[in-house]
Parts: sequence; structure tokens; C-alpha cells
Amino acid sequence: MKTLYIRIVITFILISIISSILALAFSNVYYFEKLRGYNEQKILKIGKEIRALYEQMPNLDLDNYLSHIANMGFQIYAVNSQLQGTFYGDPFKHQQFEKENIRRVLEGETYHGVLEEHHLLMATGFFENSIRNSVGLPVKVNGQTYALFIRPNLEQQIGEVRILLAVLLGLTFLFSLVLIVILTRYIVKPLKKLTEATNKIVSGDYDIEMDISRQDEIGNLSRHFTHMAHSLKQLDDMRQEFVANVSHEIQSPLTSIQGFAQAISNKEVTPEEEEQYLQIIEEESRRLSSLSKQLLTLAALDKEVGAMKRVAFRLDEQIRQVLIVTEWQWTEKQLSVELSLSDIVINADPQLLYQVWLNLVTNSIKFSHSGGVIRIEAFVEQDIIVKISDTGIGIPESELPHIFERFYKADKARNRSRSGSGLGLSIAKKIIALHDGSIEVQSEFGKGTIFTVRLPRL
Repeated sequence: MKTLYIRIVITFILISIISSILALAFSNVYYFEKLRGYNEQKILKIGKEIRALYEQMPNLDLDNYLSHIANMGFQIYAVNSQLQGTFYGDPFKHQQFEKENIRRVLEGETYHGVLEEHHLLMATGFFENSIRNSVGLPVKVNGQTYALFIRPNLEQQIGEVRILLAVLLGLTFLFSLVLIVILTRYIVKPLKKLTEATNKIVSGDYDIEMDISRQDEIGNLSRHFTHMAHSLKQLDDMRQEFVANVSHEIQSPLTSIQGFAQAISNKEVTPEEEEQYLQIIEEESRRLSSLSKQLLTLAALDKEVGAMKRVAFRLDEQIRQVLIVTEWQWTEKQLSVELSLSDIVINADPQLLYQVWLNLVTNSIKFSHSGGVIRIEAFVEQDIIVKISDTGIGIPESELPHIFERFYKADKARNRSRSGSGLGLSIAKKIIALHDGSIEVQSEFGKGTIFTVRLPRL
């Protein structure tokens, strides 16, 4: 299996090769469109100057003259009318040449070899050491016509430059490959650290250290990864705390049930005590049943199992129904209930919202003093607002940020009659969130509490 490092190296090498090929192709197009004609005209002009200079001094020996011209950096091939040719200067590497081209020049035409000859790569064709890659001109020598083929001797004129350029390009490509192999490690290194960090998280170790100082995509990824690790650690801590709380909430009533059941079974109690113990066993069984139902509800809400069944219903009538169901509780404590409910039609899940109002109302009843007041308001502004307030014991300010946490009990000193699972407000908040709403709390210790629920008008 190819590692990311090998893939990146191969990718960069392919990029270098493809870039070189494209650069050569574009250079070829540029030479073909811009430089080829200019180069041909430049050589033609030099050839005409050589011919004109000789024609001004026709008494010069042609061999001697062409030899001196060749020594100045040119390659020359002179052919007489009998098609006998002589080379001057460095020999042409490729001397194959069609005689038809020679006859055309002898007849007075000009041979444009740079333009007429076609090469796959025009830019490299410029350097081809061939008679075909030359300019042919007719020259009169003592009444006889010669065909004079001329091209610059690039080996002599710019040979060192060509070598230097070849070395430069070759070393550039070579050093690029070496640097790609070395520097790619620095790209892959933080990814390897991310892999190591992932393995640590899989093994349950969330204490990881990443380089979050980088201001690039890798640094951004490291910051997000670190944030994810901290979030996972919090979730794991919450999970462990949740398991511990559930175990504690289950173990407490089970211990009571086992103890009282054993006492009754051993006939160690009086009939009056037996009746009292059976009543406690019944209460603790109900408590376990309630806890089980709440846990199932919370699990279903967390997973959002089953879509909410939204229907239109009267919210004010639902709240009145909750008060009817809990009437025996608030009448037993001689509580006054004040209602201010507008006629409100809401599109929501009635069963889920019923649990919200039931939890909030029973909490107000539970923590209100005898003879206290519970006030419930429901009205419409931009949102639907429901306020449930009481004149109960209130919640300390330090406890307010935590009351919606699972299993959190603000009144740790309350007696068993007030005891609950600590899940009711968590369930209420989750249900309100599923309806895209919000729930807030205001409380003053010893004076009372106000819960405010906001629901969108859908």
C-alpha cells in the first residue's frame, strides 16, 4: 500500500515532468509563431552581406574568402554548377541534402531552410547542425553561379551557453527532485502526528499535544482536532458520570427494598412496621419505574428516535389539563394557582410538550411552601411564551448554571419526599430544543423561581 509520503513525492515528480513538457510545448509554439521567421531573416541578412562583400571584391579567391568567413563563426557549403560542393568551417553533422534544392539556388532562387524544414520540436530544431537548416543564396563567381548555403556555427558561437543552460536545467530538475523528497517529509510529519493522536484517542487517552501555532491548513486541522479531543474527553467524563449517577439512583431504592423485604421475610417486624415497610417498598418501586421511564425517554430524545408528530392543538387547554392531573398535589399543599392563558394554537408534538409542562408544574409544587402561589402565563409576542413561577424555596445563584444537567440536584439536603432523579429538567430542555425553542430560569434563593419557555410560532 502506498503511503501518503510516497503519493506526494510521486505527485510532485509528475508535476515537475508535466510542467517541463508543457513548458517545452509552449516554448515550441512561441518559437514557431515569433522567433522562427525572425531567426531566418537574420541568417538571410548575414548571407546577403557575405555575398555583397564578395561581389564588391570579385578578384578575391573564393576558397580563401569563405574560409575566413567560416572562421568568424559560420558553417558554409558552396556548390558549383557541376554540383560539386566544398565545406568551410566545422563540418555539418547531417550532410544529407536533396539536389533539387541546390539546383533551385543555382537557378537564382533563395533556399529558406529554417522556414521550409519541419521538426517535431521547432525550438530544438533551431540547433540542428544540418545543411537543411540553413539559408541558400546564389553567388556569381567569375561568371559562374555558385549555391552558397550558410548557417551560424552555434557550437562555436554559443556552445558554452548551451552547455551552461543544459547543466542549469538538469541540476534544477535534479535538485527539485531531492528537495521534493526531503521537504515532503515536513508536510507528512504533522499528519503522522495526527495519526498517532488518533490512535491515542482510540485507546482512551485524550491528553494529546498538537502544534496549533501554525497559521495554515495543517494548523487549523490541528486546532480542530485538539478541540475534538477535548470534546470527546468531556463526553467520556459525562458518560462515566452518567453511569455512576444511574448506578447510584438505582442502587439507593434497591437497597431500601432489599432491606425492608428481608426484614418482613424474617418476621422481625410488627404488623404496623410491616405495613409501613410495604408502603416504602411500593414507593421505591414506583421511583425505580419512574427512573426507568425517564432514562428511556432521554435515550429516545438523544437519538431522536422517530420523527416528532407535529399537530395543531390548543396550548392553553393542554396546560389546564396538566393542572387538573396534578390538582390533588397542589390542593394537598394548599397552594393557590393563578392562570393567565391566552387562546393559543401551536403546531407541535402534544405528548412531548405535555411532559415539559408536567415536569415544570410538579417541580413548582414540590418546592413550594404550604399556602404558596403558583402562577402560569401563556401569551404570544414574536414567539409563544409560557412562564411558570412559584413562591417556593428558590435555587441558589451558584446552582442555576447546572440545573439542566442530567442527575443534577440543586437541593442536596431535601428529604425523600422531595427526592427526584434529576432528569426532569434535562428532558424538558431537550424537548424544547427539538421544537427549536429555548428554556430559561430566574430564581432568588428563598423567594421563588420562574421558568420561561419560548417556542416558535410554526
